[in-house]
Amino acid sequence: MIAAAVALGALALALAWPVPVALSRAEWPVRSPATALVLWQGIALGGGLSMIGALLAFGASPAGSLSGAADALIPVIAAGPIPEGFGVVHLAALTLAVGLAVHLALNLATTAVRAERARRRQHRLIDLLASPASASTGARVLAHPVPAAYCVPGLRTATVITDGLVDLLDDDELRAVVGHERAHLDQLHHLVLLAFRAWHAALPWFPIANRAERSVAMLTEMLADDAPRRRVGVEPLRTALLRVGSSGASAAYSDSPTASAASDERVLERRLARLEADLHPLDPRARSATWLLATAIVAVPVCVLAAIAA
Repeated sequence: MIAAAVALGALALALAWPVPVALSRAEWPVRSPATALVLWQGIALGGGLSMIGALLAFGASPAGSLSGAADALIPVIAAGPIPEGFGVVHLAALTLAVGLAVHLALNLATTAVRAERARRRQHRLIDLLASPASASTGARVLAHPVPAAYCVPGLRTATVITDGLVDLLDDDELRAVVGHERAHLDQLHHLVLLAFRAWHAALPWFPIANRAERSVAMLTEMLADDAPRRRVGVEPLRTALLRVGSSGASAAYSDSPTASAASDERVLERRLARLEADLHPLDPRARSATWLLATAIVAVPVCVLAAIAA
C-alpha cells in the first residue's frame, strides 16, 4: 500500500507540473491539435485520479486495502475509538481524498448547471432578437453594427452572426467564419472546455489548471479553424480573421470564459501563424503513440486503485 501511494504520488506530481508545462511549451500541438487535446484530457483525468489515489492508498495502508480500511473505520466513525494501527495522518489523508473528490465533482456539476442556464438565456435572446436562419449561411442574424460571430451549444444549437459581420466580409469569408463556429458545435468543444473550466474553478490557486484551460481553449480554436480551412480554403479564413480581429471583435464562443484583450490577441496571432505556416500533421505512428500515452496515464491509477481496493 505504501509503495502504491508513493507511485501514485510521484505520478500525480509529474502530471501536476513538469508534464503539462512541457506540453504547453511544445510546438507539435499546433500540427495535430486533436491529438494534443486527447493528451491534455489524459493528463487532467490521470492527475486527479493519481492525487486522490495516493491519499487513499496511504490512508488505508494500516488495513492493507481500501475495503479493509472501510470495514475498520466506518463502524467507529461516530463512536470511536480509532482502530489500532491508524493514526491522525492516515485519517487526515482519507478525509482529504474524499473531500477532494467531492469538491471536484461538485465544481463540475455547478459549472455544468451555470453553463446550461447561460445557454438557455442565450437561446431565449436569440429567439427574441435574431432573425431566422438565412438560406445562404444557415446562421441567425443579429442586428448589431459590431462584427461578431458565436455559437450556442446544447440540445438545441444556434450559430449567430451580426449585421456588422455580414457587411464586413464577402461570401467566402462569411462561410469560413460560420464554418468555424459550426465546427465548435459539431466537435462538442463546449464539453471539453467545461471540464477544464471546472478544474480551474475547483483549484484556482493551482497554476497548471489555468495553463491547461488556456491551452485547451487554444487547441479547440485551431480545431475549429481546420473545418473551414478544408471546405473554403486558407485565404478566406485568414482574411476573415484579420478583418474581424482588426475591427476589435473576435469570434466569440458563447460558453467560453471571459478573456482579456491581450489573451484574445495572442490567440489570434497563434491562429494566423498556424494558417500561414501550412503545417503538416504528426505522422500516424506519433499520433498513435500519443493516444497510447494518454490512455496509459489514465489506466495506471485506475489499475492501482483496483488492485488495492479488494
